[in-house]
Amino acid sequence: MTLTLYNTLTRRKEPFQTIEPGKVKMYCCGVTVYDYCHLGHARAYIVWDTVRRYLLWRSYDVRYVQNFTDIDDKILNRARETGSTMEAVAERFIAEYFTDMDRLNVMRADEYPRATHSLDGIKRLIHELEHKGYAYPSAGDVYYTVRQFPEYGKLSGKRLDDLQAGASGRVDTQDTEAAKKQDLFDFALWKAAKEGEPAWESPWGKGRPGWHIECSAMVRDRLGDTIDIHCGGEDLQFPHHENEIAQSEAATGKPLARYWMHNGFINIDGEKMAKSIGNFTTIRQFLDAENGLSAMALRLFVLQAHYRKPIDFTPDAIASAKNSWETLKEGLLFGYEYGNKFGWSLEDGENSSIQNTYAERFQEAMDDDINTPGGLAVLFELAKELRREANILVHQGKTETSSQELEKQWRTLVSLAAVLGLEVEPEAETIEEAGGLSDGEIEALIQQRQDARKAKNFAESDRIRNELQSQGIALIDTPQGTRWHRN
Repeated sequence: MTLTLYNTLTRRKEPFQTIEPGKVKMYCCGVTVYDYCHLGHARAYIVWDTVRRYLLWRSYDVRYVQNFTDIDDKILNRARETGSTMEAVAERFIAEYFTDMDRLNVMRADEYPRATHSLDGIKRLIHELEHKGYAYPSAGDVYYTVRQFPEYGKLSGKRLDDLQAGASGRVDTQDTEAAKKQDLFDFALWKAAKEGEPAWESPWGKGRPGWHIECSAMVRDRLGDTIDIHCGGEDLQFPHHENEIAQSEAATGKPLARYWMHNGFINIDGEKMAKSIGNFTTIRQFLDAENGLSAMALRLFVLQAHYRKPIDFTPDAIASAKNSWETLKEGLLFGYEYGNKFGWSLEDGENSSIQNTYAERFQEAMDDDINTPGGLAVLFELAKELRREANILVHQGKTETSSQELEKQWRTLVSLAAVLGLEVEPEAETIEEAGGLSDGEIEALIQQRQDARKAKNFAESDRIRNELQSQGIALIDTPQGTRWHRN
């Protein structure tokens, strides 16, 4: 099977071929660290984490780099609002980013470069562009000459003549700014220092870098002139990624990335999430809300839609995601619930008993442009089968399916779910579900109850049953002994 990815640059699916066999250089545009991450960030970083996990599962050696934008007007504004500094605001929200992403089981990047740590590379790149005639200084600023790059617009499909300058919201087209430019479409590579703002020495005077040049420099410094995958949100296609291409390719004469990947937007009840209309929701607000989702249920919800399609957070969709996660979780916990009864060794052999037919179907789906809905369909098939077997075990005490077959099904589910970052912590889950009782504690209480019944101490026997019942543990007395399950 051949992995194919949709390339935004070519607007078609293409077979995935890396620059260096077996190795992937992947760069993801990170957050501007001035506030808590929102649901749009959750979607983006769950998606790119899943792409990375899948490439690793396909035996690629992946180097994944994701930046932090820690120089920006928004950060400076937040610092002024809070009586803080740019550095303190950035450090605070970088820490908060990791808190949120850890909850969502997003793997840490191999490197998190920051704009403030990349100034030498930024200035070197600006100097090269100036030397080659793609940039010019003006009153302490330095601008990129957009019309000098004939391929400008090839990623987004936009033509300069059809555009309104400054449409990104990141470009200041006020008279004072426009007067410095040779063309209104030119964008800042370096901004002259302003009173009261952080600034760094440069050949063009004290100042700070523009937004777009930061990523171009960090990609080049950390991964080289050309990388395999450059990814980010759909909103970054223009102008950010378009400008990255113009900067990097003008300087190196080489493609910046072989594959450009972009995730779709999110909506809240049919409307695009935005602070201006009051439906803006942070990750932690959503996860901690009374009607929100658990972190794993949110991750599942995101993956139930193809990454390029928009997704809509509606009450019905959220409720459905909760139910779906419960189904999957039951399957993932099957081995921890019943493995000891079958004599399974849960510490080893995770990948030794994978059912190839399920793995092949999973791979077939995921190879088609990371089709996570198709991959999840395979997982749910396994989870539902394990749930059926669990019900048989609870009510009949045994199942006709062999222990070896059940173990293969469970290990296959756990292994494939991990590729999507969907995992459970068995001890935490079982203790939480059992009202604080572990499996061993439950078994001990059942033994005490059996001893009490043998001694005809039925009051004590009933007390233990009631205690277990109050904590969500149902007992079933059979001729073969007492079985239990969590309600």
